[in-house]
Amino acid sequence: MIGNNWDNILKDEYQKEYFINLIKFLNAEEKTKIIYPNKNNLFRALKLTDYNDVNVVILGQDPYFNEGEANGLCFSVNQDIKLPPTLKNIFKELKQDLNIERINSDLSDWSKQGILLLNTVLTVEKGKPLSHRNKGWEVFTDKIIEKLNEKEDPIIFILWGNPAKTKKALITNKKHMIVESSHPSPLACYRGFDGSKPFSKTNSLLKSVNKREITW
Repeated sequence: MIGNNWDNILKDEYQKEYFINLIKFLNAEEKTKIIYPNKNNLFRALKLTDYNDVNVVILGQDPYFNEGEANGLCFSVNQDIKLPPTLKNIFKELKQDLNIERINSDLSDWSKQGILLLNTVLTVEKGKPLSHRNKGWEVFTDKIIEKLNEKEDPIIFILWGNPAKTKKALITNKKHMIVESSHPSPLACYRGFDGSKPFSKTNSLLKSVNKREITW
């Protein structure tokens, strides 16, 4: 399904009733509705960042719901798409934090450096945010976090906003580290995301465990 080590790690999940029902739900929805991202990008985050390569996890909520935006990586959009407000705020903080003027809105280069860009819900109906909440995706992505928690190799979990912060309960391994703040959306960024310096903090933590810093 994914084509790398994740398949072996998650193989038991594919056989569980909730996951089978989730796939049935998606197949039924696609007959009459537009679902994002397209099927080819459904597991893109896992395909681009294999289990053994994960050094950092950024957790999003669910995919962008406007046409052409969702590309399978949380907060990321394809290069030719107008920047969503949340991604604008992320890039603004990156500029303030590390003086990096990022132009490319497709964050796949982050994925290839070991950052798992994971939404907790992997699909959405066009124009309807959170429309696929509580359909089974949360069970699946919680399992991903649990499996990452089992790794002895230190991982930095970046948790933006309250939904992401609830996942702290799954991160029990003391070797892992957490960087957290409010969400970068316009409704919440002023509550703690602005000025939080998540990018430099993450690089400092990576350096402290002798890992390569991210080229943001």
